[in-house]
Amino acid sequence: MNIRPVPYDHPDAVKLDAEVQAEYDIRYGDGGDATPMDPADFTPPNGTYLIVYDDDGVPVASGGWRVQDANGEGNRDGDAELKRMYVIESMRGRGLARRVLAALEADARAAGRVRMVLETGTKQPEAIALYTSSGYEPCEPFGYYRFHQESRCYAKALQSPT
Repeated sequence: MNIRPVPYDHPDAVKLDAEVQAEYDIRYGDGGDATPMDPADFTPPNGTYLIVYDDDGVPVASGGWRVQDANGEGNRDGDAELKRMYVIESMRGRGLARRVLAALEADARAAGRVRMVLETGTKQPEAIALYTSSGYEPCEPFGYYRFHQESRCYAKALQSPT
């Protein structure tokens, strides 16, 4: 497996994003995640987007983080927001999401971010299990879905605030 940074609008990223959106639609019946996102959100120093490729060069997992500072959606200065964590179905259960998560945390920490935050939902129990087993704790609601009943927000300190 090879983890590489790619632009969020890279064809492989677009393909995996379409797959995760289809899965969100199946789980929630809402057409997918409507959170506004821009490829520039994942361009350093604003964030990064990673894809895991198998030994044949096939994209099998993805995830990114983007800078979020204090705003009207509940973020705090120093936040890094985790987005689009996804592993294709045939590759689940192999620790790929955990590897991507660790790489994203390290990258956000190196960029000076102090807290990683994420929003997931009640119909994604495997995501909740991954995050809570990785040290994430429930936090105040933030982001596009902060008022939705099925939304769950989590945070993890990356380093002490200065």
